[in-house]
Amino acid sequence: MRTTPPFRADHVGSLLRPPALLAARSDHANGKISLEQLREIEDDAIRDVVRMQRAAGLQSATDGEFRRTSWHMDFIYRLGGISKADEKIKVQFHNAEGDLEFTSAALHVDGPVRLPETIFAEDFTFLQSVVEEGVTPKLTIPSPSMVHYRGGRAALDPAVYPDEEQFWTDLSAAYAEQVAGVAALGCTYLQFDDTSFAYLNDPEQRAMLEARGDDAEHQHLRYIKQVNAALANKPKGLTVTTHMCRGNFRSSWAAAGGYDFVAEALFSELAVDGFFLEYDDARSGGFAPLRFVPPGKMVVLGLVTTKRGELENKDDLKRRIDEAAQYVPLDQLCLSPQCGFSSTVEGNVLTHEEQAAKLALIVETAAEVWG
Repeated sequence: MRTTPPFRADHVGSLLRPPALLAARSDHANGKISLEQLREIEDDAIRDVVRMQRAAGLQSATDGEFRRTSWHMDFIYRLGGISKADEKIKVQFHNAEGDLEFTSAALHVDGPVRLPETIFAEDFTFLQSVVEEGVTPKLTIPSPSMVHYRGGRAALDPAVYPDEEQFWTDLSAAYAEQVAGVAALGCTYLQFDDTSFAYLNDPEQRAMLEARGDDAEHQHLRYIKQVNAALANKPKGLTVTTHMCRGNFRSSWAAAGGYDFVAEALFSELAVDGFFLEYDDARSGGFAPLRFVPPGKMVVLGLVTTKRGELENKDDLKRRIDEAAQYVPLDQLCLSPQCGFSSTVEGNVLTHEEQAAKLALIVETAAEVWG
């Protein structure tokens, strides 16, 4: 059994919000309860979901991202120099039944990017206080790439950043401060969530970037450079992983394609300790790109889907782990869901019981594979 993250049985981060929490968020939005009252209800919900993760047998625990509306924007809007823009971003998502649209406010970089305070510090401190001894609290935040991917160069105020290089320097510096800040709180497990590295494998996504004036063929190299700059002085004792997927909104996805386009540079150069990779269906391609993973880096295979409640077959999971082990040693592999269960507050289309069953299946399968 691994005693340091990522663990043989792990999960991405977000978890289904309980009905009482969703009701409390609505009440707060409508002025029926105070922020302090909402916080107390969030606290109780987080205590419960930490117990659920422990009951499933996991060695790590998150707060389920219960205090957030979305996995990334709640963080990004707290960076100095970034504000909500008047225009809206519309993203097309797909599922077996058809398409749906996700709409959110765009972002505008209207000042020098900086870190006014360690973001989610209070949230992580609370999580620390409610995990049992022997369980590692995990914090998830969007990667630096996500500040740029949705808007690109057009989101930068040219009066603030006439030179885009200064934006990248400031962004990585702010993230470096965030990394140091969470480590100072006692965090030993931090995850950069990143859809861009997976999206860039999709020709349609690259065409979209080209159309707005970005260098889609080399965008992943820029993102790798900026993540590495943010982690250049990573504190000792802090494990940093990254999670990649092709979109996750109400059991739907936004992109498709294997990891082939980014694989060689991504796996060989990104300065993280492990990669959480979506691999729950054919949209993610095969395991051959894993041949670029160097010794010492962990790969967490996201073989269990969070988009449907149907429970996977344990033997099928083992066979897929064996297939992946043809390209990267078994000792460098772990198992997890392919994404969070609730990347946005709405959550995916499955029950809390199905969510718990999937986490327990991951733990059981990992125990049988790795001992």
